[in-house]
Amino acid sequence: MTDGGQSSQLAALEKVLLDETADPVNLPFSLLSSITGNFSEAQEIGRGGYGAVYRGVLPSGRTVAVKQLFERYEILDKNFESEVTCLAGVKHKNTVRFLGYCSETQQVLMPYDGKRVLADVRHRLLCFEYMPRGCLADYLSMHLVDFSGPHITK
Repeated sequence: MTDGGQSSQLAALEKVLLDETADPVNLPFSLLSSITGNFSEAQEIGRGGYGAVYRGVLPSGRTVAVKQLFERYEILDKNFESEVTCLAGVKHKNTVRFLGYCSETQQVLMPYDGKRVLADVRHRLLCFEYMPRGCLADYLSMHLVDFSGPHITK
């Protein structure tokens, strides 16, 4: 699954996943594509207005969530940088951890107006700690008191 430089990037992702004090890392698109099965529908776990979220499985068996931002939205470099910087600063026990990011542009040969041209394809992705469905609801139901209404005792 990994080749050459990808193994060191995979090790960096594993390290930040295990070490809560580690800073998020820059991840190559090829690595995130590989761990999500090339962003297969079977790995998709959610979809929103700006992107789709996929389950990424590392060779160790650990799981991460990878958000692939839709290409149809022009996200300025400074806005993406600001988002990554902001996410990197959020460290709280009640939030999923931000593990890494990817911002790459590739030139891809594509048909256009009857010719084949090189077009820039931008990849913007965010990688987070994975939280299986139901975990938050299960946690809340087990640990919180019922606050459904006023409780009056006489």
